[in-house]
Amino acid sequence: MPSAPRQGAIRDMTIWIIWVTALLSYGIFRLWYDNWSGPLKPAEIDAFLAQVAGRFEGTGNRADVMRAFLEADDGREFVMLNLVKAQMEQVEDPKTGQMVQGFDLLKRYSKRFMPVLFRNGGHPGMVGRKVGGYIDAWNTEADPDWTIFGLMRYRSRRDMMKLVMDPLFTEGHSDKLLGTLATFSFPTQRVVSFYLSPRVTVVLVLALLAALTHIALLTSAG
Repeated sequence: MPSAPRQGAIRDMTIWIIWVTALLSYGIFRLWYDNWSGPLKPAEIDAFLAQVAGRFEGTGNRADVMRAFLEADDGREFVMLNLVKAQMEQVEDPKTGQMVQGFDLLKRYSKRFMPVLFRNGGHPGMVGRKVGGYIDAWNTEADPDWTIFGLMRYRSRRDMMKLVMDPLFTEGHSDKLLGTLATFSFPTQRVVSFYLSPRVTVVLVLALLAALTHIALLTSAG
């Protein structure tokens, strides 16, 4: 059996490992979650817009609006607000040729979209369904019967560009078009929020796990 001093040294080393592991885990998370490349450079913007030039047609997007957004890049994260009216009628599945509900194709598109979003440091902030008509509206178009809304966090505008160019995203875009009757999206940045940032949530979870492991180690040693 190890001597008491030896046991104490092993316990102390284990405690150090627990907390260092938690700290390193948080560091790895921040390396993924934060933008470390700064704002977009003009050459990046020109190259991106040249690659997607043909994709603006028929989608309601405008190259000048996209360019203005990219040129105003401050390197910070942003949240895209999406309102969607899903196609609830039957449409032809471009893969199988069978008739399916358009909303099913929209969900299939989401399954392709989410892994690409996560890979580029993004994630859903909130997704929900509409449960009533407009309560407060003026000088705006009539409610087209929106189906769902989504708040999608992007690590940076550069990461949004990477997502748009990802083959998985482009391959699934036809599903989005067939599954959507109407939509609009615009980027936002948080001013006030009562929801904890993942930066805070992750550090609290890691600290809690490390503390519980620390306590369990002391209890078993006692």
